[in-house]
Amino acid sequence: MDEAGRLVMETVRAADPDRYVSALYAPEDKRAALFALYGFNAEIAGVRDRIREPLPGEVRLQWWRDAIDAGGGEAVAGNPPAEALTAAIAAYDLPRQAFDNYLEARIFDLYDDPMPSRTDLEGYCGETASTVIQLAALILDREQAPRFAALAGHAGCAQAITGLLLLMPRHRARGQCFVPADVLAAAGSSPESFLAEKGGAAAGSVVAAMTALAREHLAAFREEAPSLPAALRPAYLPLALTGAYLERIERFGARAASETPRMPLWQRHWLIYRRAARGW
Repeated sequence: MDEAGRLVMETVRAADPDRYVSALYAPEDKRAALFALYGFNAEIAGVRDRIREPLPGEVRLQWWRDAIDAGGGEAVAGNPPAEALTAAIAAYDLPRQAFDNYLEARIFDLYDDPMPSRTDLEGYCGETASTVIQLAALILDREQAPRFAALAGHAGCAQAITGLLLLMPRHRARGQCFVPADVLAAAGSSPESFLAEKGGAAAGSVVAAMTALAREHLAAFREEAPSLPAALRPAYLPLALTGAYLERIERFGARAASETPRMPLWQRHWLIYRRAARGW
């Protein structure tokens, strides 16, 4: 692994420790590409935290589009995450359109517009978390990965919705609501009410509805997961934590709107190890 690769690996270890640990269960010759993919995901997911205004954020996302289209070289010189990503795209012939769709979906992160509907939320999750899983699977086994595209869809939705629940206090603090408007309405709330102190009177119902949606996709994933080849397993290992996170969120109830449940590091490592060794 070159110097850029090592820097990216350390970035992933700090920003996304669950995916970092999962990548360690992949064959050694695949890890650098997985870290490059996960480093890119961490970089883009953090744009809103680093760049407060939407327009500079969009400029940053466009820079990544241009860098990926250029295929590396001088366009990414001096930027280790971009150097590593473009090298991985070239080495594994990863579809550039998937990255373009991912970046397009991430524009939503930069604004405070409400998520219109459950369908829109699932589309967002599909273009972001599901895409990352599918691209990781292509790195691991290009021949088998396409057979499990639907599984990646459910896996990404379960993982991303759970992640949004865990990030809900941070999102609310900056006036952002990823809960779909139709889900809020069914729970007797609205974007304005949910962004109020502690999530408003219907916070518990909103958290329960989002948790149920995540569980729906997790159940669909688990139904087909036993057929997942061992070669693709590392791409899906972060799902080992999703059920445990959802249990904690359910115990928090309305508190989850303003306080993030935590899971001990040892337990996260154990859950990932168990799935890496046994599968689902």
